[in-house]
Amino acid sequence: MFTSVAGLSVLVTGGSKGIGKGIARVFAQSGAHVTIVGRDPQTLAGTADELGAVGVVADVSRPEDCRRAADTAVERFGGIDVLCANAGVFPEARLADLTEAEVDAVFGVNVKGTMFSVQACLPALTASGRGRVILTSSITGPITGFPGWSHYGASKAAQLGFLRTAAIELAAQRITVNAVLPGNIATEGLATMGPEYRAAMEASIPLGRLGEVADIGNACLFLASLEAGYITGQTLVVDGGQVLPESLSAVDSR
Repeated sequence: MFTSVAGLSVLVTGGSKGIGKGIARVFAQSGAHVTIVGRDPQTLAGTADELGAVGVVADVSRPEDCRRAADTAVERFGGIDVLCANAGVFPEARLADLTEAEVDAVFGVNVKGTMFSVQACLPALTASGRGRVILTSSITGPITGFPGWSHYGASKAAQLGFLRTAAIELAAQRITVNAVLPGNIATEGLATMGPEYRAAMEASIPLGRLGEVADIGNACLFLASLEAGYITGQTLVVDGGQVLPESLSAVDSR
């Protein structure tokens, strides 16, 4: 039995939909006080109301917005114990056509946004005495590749470069820094891709199904626990075994 996170203050960036919403839901259902950050006011307000969370409209690529989000969590809940730096964007663009603006947009949210979010929460995480930073990276970039996402993959690999040094720097403040690397996860946008697309994705996963957003939330819940207090600078792949087969024939031969 893990120690309860009830009463802890948890800040989730990109928490209004998708994986971020799943993370926020798991913490809220576990009794934590949750603050979610998002860029779309309407979506954010709906999710905050649904989860009983506090919503902050902010763009994590802007340091001042990150500070405002952190200040809001501190004002409402007395501090920040856990930061789930989840905000990310993944526009598709082939390398031959990739523009500087597209690269800047992805790195602005995925890399700078991660760094600025951690930086803004540092005073509160230090004051907590048991601070946890959990990044949402991806298997794409650190482990695998996919055409159209060279800039996205590079940004997700960059997060892990940041993680390792941040874990060393923040260890003296008893703050751990770890990352979850999701594989293919069923989010709201998947339904628009059609059943054939989903079936093709599931066929490449040894467990035979896509992950649920709660699977990522549960991984984050573990890394936020007291029992995970001696884990830092590490990555946890949550992908149903997707990265294991050397080819699709390895999955088919089961």
